[in-house]
Amino acid sequence: MIEKKEQQYEKTVLVGVITSQQSAEQAKEYLDELAFLAYTAGGEVLQQFIQNVQVPNPKTFIGSGKMESVAKYVSDNEVSTVIFDDELTPAQQGNIERILRCKILDRTGLILDIFAQRAQTSYARTQVELAQYQYLLPRLKGLWTHLERQRGGIGMRGPGETEIETDRRIVRDKISLLKKKLTVIDKQMSTQRGNRGSLVRAALVGYTNVGKSTLMNVVAKSQVFAENKLFATLDTTVRKVVIGNLPFLLSDTVGFIRKLPTQLVESFKSTLDEVQEADLLIHVVDISHPNFEEHIASVNQILSEINAQNKPTLMVFNKIDRYSPEPFDADDLINERSTKNYSLAEWESTWMSQTNGQALFISALNKTNLADFRERIYHEVRAIHVQRFPYNHFLYPEILE
Repeated sequence: MIEKKEQQYEKTVLVGVITSQQSAEQAKEYLDELAFLAYTAGGEVLQQFIQNVQVPNPKTFIGSGKMESVAKYVSDNEVSTVIFDDELTPAQQGNIERILRCKILDRTGLILDIFAQRAQTSYARTQVELAQYQYLLPRLKGLWTHLERQRGGIGMRGPGETEIETDRRIVRDKISLLKKKLTVIDKQMSTQRGNRGSLVRAALVGYTNVGKSTLMNVVAKSQVFAENKLFATLDTTVRKVVIGNLPFLLSDTVGFIRKLPTQLVESFKSTLDEVQEADLLIHVVDISHPNFEEHIASVNQILSEINAQNKPTLMVFNKIDRYSPEPFDADDLINERSTKNYSLAEWESTWMSQTNGQALFISALNKTNLADFRERIYHEVRAIHVQRFPYNHFLYPEILE
């Protein structure tokens, strides 16, 4: 019997900044999310560094004093990778690497690396490869040092591992070829979508790791890969679902994230066509996350970028089994009660009023309130179907039995 080797995690350090546009609380939360991204990619976060600056240093992102602290920690603890929470310019990345003498990544590079790990189909791999080349093109000068050191691990997967591809002309040619390849695949997928007939289409959207794939598996009785890591799902999965006697198509799409790299939004636009062409969006939210309202805002922003913000949308607050409000002392005269102290009933009342009653509170994992979810989806899909085929409404009863 062959024993499985335990995964070797790279020692990593995270660096973020507090600016006029980003509060201390936001910076800490973004770094916590970056830590989860690093873990997903195979990194063990040993330390987080945060500096309060008016604007990031144009040469090294952080000031010289903080950089010395980071350099000492990296040297003392044999850290192999330092990850910055914001996108670095090619010059910044080169300067920082010369000072710290280790692998330097930014948030964009880390997300691209996770996508490279997660891409399973030829289509997803092509999309990720295109995004990687577009990201690497202005950074080819710095890439030579990576090649000389022959390093692997986080941020070193995918394109850029062979010497010949560091030539700018060849990389541009590669980008052109990948775009043509995606154009061909896009036409094929558009034809596939057209061949699905007149069935109503519903799409699961939401922040990454909110439980979309778990919900898909429960509702569609499918086997979509689901894991408690970020970007577990990259490829759009479409399943035919029947509730009552009403059939419709349900798609599980790639999760969104704050500061999503522009390259990925561009290269994954065809995957997001499933969202654009959907008749109904099911916006899944992890209510157990302390900043879930920020996640909602991030998803809405990306939906706006792909012109899908005005579609009929049902808000589904998932993971109610994991929600627990922060305790509040009513006799505390200093601290005021905030949304962090809201009970689940209070959140339900709040979002019901904000969405005109278009909100549900469920646990996909424990199947809590799944009957309510199925009934609501039935009525939403039925309404769209009856509007599209007014003479067929007698096929589907008003009440799901």
